[in-house]
Amino acid sequence: MGVSIADLTVEEFEALIGRAVEQKLLELLGDPDEGLELRDEVVTRLQCSLEAEHAGQRGVPIHEVASQLGLEW
Repeated sequence: MGVSIADLTVEEFEALIGRAVEQKLLELLGDPDEGLELRDEVVTRLQCSLEAEHAGQRGVPIHEVASQLGLEW
């Protein structure tokens, strides 16, 4: 015989709801690109970006990017 919701503690009930919500969010908002491979040129750009960051080089400040896109930051 199964356990009813009435038999759960508050903590068990919250954990149950949390798991259900997390599962539903993953179903609805999962990564559509999951399992796909990156193109070689994307991998190269990412590697260059990481190497530049590790070397202390800074990218374009976010407020400049936002301004170029007509956004307020």
